[in-house]
Amino acid sequence: MTAVQPTKRDQIVDELRRRILSGDLARGERMPQDELARQFGASITPVREALRQLEAEGLVISEPHRGVRVSGVDLDEVTATYIVRRLTEAYAMRRATSRVSRRDLAQARRLLEADRSDPAVARDLNREFHFLFYDRCGMPALAERIAVSWRAFPWDLMLGSPRRSEESHREHLEILAAVEDGDAERAGAATEVHLRHGFSAILEQLTGRAGPDPFDIDAD
Repeated sequence: MTAVQPTKRDQIVDELRRRILSGDLARGERMPQDELARQFGASITPVREALRQLEAEGLVISEPHRGVRVSGVDLDEVTATYIVRRLTEAYAMRRATSRVSRRDLAQARRLLEADRSDPAVARDLNREFHFLFYDRCGMPALAERIAVSWRAFPWDLMLGSPRRSEESHREHLEILAAVEDGDAERAGAATEVHLRHGFSAILEQLTGRAGPDPFDIDAD
């Protein structure tokens, strides 16, 4: 079966999303459509369609008479996305624990041992590690819902933090150890801890303090 080739619009969406989430395009930065069309060697139409998709994902905002710019970070939206991620990803990890193969586990270990000195590479490795499990949870639609949440999360706010990078690596090792032991509950709990710490790091970037965990139903 012949693989479907990505359209020009898809290519532009993927590259602009990468630039935003890697911090190459700063929050609030203007995105002139004619300049983007020149950069991608495309007409205005696929650029406009790509920007509409990114706007639907919350990554850009279109303003009348002012054009398109990279979205700022809305704390309420980030909080809601974090809660959805914590509910869905911990559940997916628990399901995946009994479904992964030895080859999958070996690949996960290789991902954790790869060079992460480049923040953009580290982000890609992070995604590959998590989705190696999510894609094996036995519910493709759930994995796709998780992917949508990932696209809405402000990863660029964590890329410049060596401390968070080191903590994240240790948390990944904890998750993998639990899956290797076949302990679904431990794997889910380790995933929850990982997500909580990641959100806390973003909250500190945005507000200057870690604050209470909004996943706690008694937190305001």
